[in-house]
Amino acid sequence: MKAVIPAAGLGTRFLPVTKAQPKEMLPVYDKPTIQYVVEEAVASGIDDILIVTGKGKRSIEDHFDKSFELEYFLEKNGKHELLESVEKISELADIYYVRQKEQRGLGDAIYCAKKHVDGEEVFAVLLGDTITISDIPCTRQLMDTYEEYGSSVIAVEKVPKEKVEMYGVIKPKTLTEDLYIVEDLVEKPSPEEAPSNFAIIGRYVLENEIFDHIENTSPGVGGEIQLTDAMRFLDRIYGYVFNGKTYDIGNKIDWLKTSIEFALEDEGIKEDIIDHLKELLNERV
Repeated sequence: MKAVIPAAGLGTRFLPVTKAQPKEMLPVYDKPTIQYVVEEAVASGIDDILIVTGKGKRSIEDHFDKSFELEYFLEKNGKHELLESVEKISELADIYYVRQKEQRGLGDAIYCAKKHVDGEEVFAVLLGDTITISDIPCTRQLMDTYEEYGSSVIAVEKVPKEKVEMYGVIKPKTLTEDLYIVEDLVEKPSPEEAPSNFAIIGRYVLENEIFDHIENTSPGVGGEIQLTDAMRFLDRIYGYVFNGKTYDIGNKIDWLKTSIEFALEDEGIKEDIIDHLKELLNERV
């Protein structure tokens, strides 16, 4: 299976830091966000990845490319552990790139991948600003579900009712404890209009016919072609309750929280971080 990672957004919620830097390259502790996403795809058994970029996103390509000068410097100075970590980045997978020439929404960004996944029955989609953590990668969980049920499947999780307007939301029909038949999808509904509080969390396994539906989808919320609107026309789609934890890196506060949480997983600096946070709290309380 091939994977598509949309990373063409302007990152306006992070301005001014994203004026000349892609939001997908913002570091979460010691790695850029998009590296976690690529690593999830690889851990799921995928080694062919297309990243959909846009203007000003060249640093994403540079990050996953070899850096001969840097690698030579690290080797010459005996920094072998750092050298190994840098070399692994360029060896993760076969990574390709295509540009979304206009900001026309997630559906249009996915459509840019049509030629790359042509001939594939299904493909995975991982949003470039969402990190998932679990023993079995989220994308692998979706791939396994597809293999069992044979239809498109998306990862969902329950969110507070007041937050549904930030997500695509499904109308679910219970199939098993963690699997639903999706009867309808709504993009960013108001809490009053939301059919449930099961939100789509940025991981999909989609059948190739999605491209035909994107072609026939009119602009929706925000004047953009929404992937959610196109998915409504798939013959059958399942909503799988992701068994793990999701980190939305699409806004400043969640990005900061995630970076702190990931830093606390590093035993080498954990105590220093905790002590510093305690000092800050004592000063402000």
